[in-house]
Amino acid sequence: MNRKEFLGNTVKAAAGILVAPHFNIIKSKPKMYDTVIGHGDFKYKVHKSWGDLDRAKTPVKNCHEMVMDSKGRLIVVGDNTKNNILIYDKSGKLLDSWGVRYKGGHGLSLWNDGSEDFLFICDAKGESMIKTTTDGRELMIIGHPSKYGAYEKKDKFKPTESAIGPNGDIYIADGYGANYVLQFTKDGEFIRKIGSGRGTGQDQFQTVHGVCIDYRGKGEPTLLITSRAANCFKRFTLDGKYIEQIDLPGAFVCRPVIHNQNLYSGVCWSSDIDYIEGDKNTHPYHINPKSGFVTILDDKGKVVSNPGGTKPTYKKGKLQRMVQEKPIFRHCHDVCVDNDENLYVCQWNANKAYPIKLERV
Repeated sequence: MNRKEFLGNTVKAAAGILVAPHFNIIKSKPKMYDTVIGHGDFKYKVHKSWGDLDRAKTPVKNCHEMVMDSKGRLIVVGDNTKNNILIYDKSGKLLDSWGVRYKGGHGLSLWNDGSEDFLFICDAKGESMIKTTTDGRELMIIGHPSKYGAYEKKDKFKPTESAIGPNGDIYIADGYGANYVLQFTKDGEFIRKIGSGRGTGQDQFQTVHGVCIDYRGKGEPTLLITSRAANCFKRFTLDGKYIEQIDLPGAFVCRPVIHNQNLYSGVCWSSDIDYIEGDKNTHPYHINPKSGFVTILDDKGKVVSNPGGTKPTYKKGKLQRMVQEKPIFRHCHDVCVDNDENLYVCQWNANKAYPIKLERV
C-alpha cells in the first residue's frame, strides 16, 4: 500500500467520527504560502492563518504546546488566563476554550487510560503539574518537590513538560528550574529524580525542556529528554539510567514528539556558531534571535527534513550545523502531528500568533 492509499483509507475510517462543538467563533480561511518547505519525503505547504481567531474574544499570548485527542480534536495550551486551553477541529474551527488560572501554562501532554483522555498541564509560574479532564475538571496537582522530599524549599521548580509511562508513572521535566526529570507514580507519589541537574555531563541537562516516552524499537520503551541549550536529546531508561545522546548542532530543540517511526520537534532558535564544551569563546545559550524551524528525525536518529530550516547535511556521518533558512516561523515551541501527517506548529514570543498548519504534500 502506498502513502496515498494509506492516507485515503485513514480518512475513510475517520469519516464516522463526529465532534459536536460547544460553540464556534469563526471559520478560519487559511492562506497558503506559494512555496513548499521541507526536504526529501517530508515537504509541506504553509497555512499561516489556520488557527486565527477573534483576538477580542479569544486572545493568546504564547501558544506553547498542542496535542490531538482520541476524537481528533487539537488542544492547545497557552499562558493567557482568559483562555489557557483552546480546542480546535482540523479545519481550524474553535470548538471550546477554558482555563483561567495557569499563568505559566507551558506543557501539555495527553494520556488515555483505555477509556478516557486526560490532560497533564505544566504551569511553570504556578510551580505545579495539573491533571485534568479534557473539559477542564482538575483531578490531581503535583506541586513543589520539597513537599515530597525531592527538593529543598529554596530550590526553583518551574516545570515545562510531562510524559506518562506505560504503567501510568508521571515524568515531569523541570526545564526552567533545577533541571531534573522527576518521576512520580500515577497517584502522585514521588519515586526518583532522573539526571544530575544542570551541567554538561552525560546525565546532566542544559534546559531540560521536554520529555517523551519512545516506544519505537523492539526493546523496552525509553525516555527521550531534551537538553535544549546543548542542542540535543538524551535517552534514558524509564528508571533513569543514561543511554545515549542525539546531537542536533545549531538547533535549540523543544520537546520530542513521536509519530509512527519519526520524531518531530520545534526548534525555538538556531545558533550561528557551534557550542564547544570547555571553549570559553562559545556559550551554550548563543542564539540567533527571532529564528526557528521544525526538525524531523527518523527512527535511527538521523535528521531527514528541516521545514523552514536548512537542508540536513552529514559529512563523514556527522550532522552539520542547522539554522533557519526561511523566515516563516519565529520561535517554534511545539509540533503536533495529525493522522494525515499534517503538522501544527505552536510558537513562543511570536507577536501573539495562533498555531500554523503545515499540510504535507
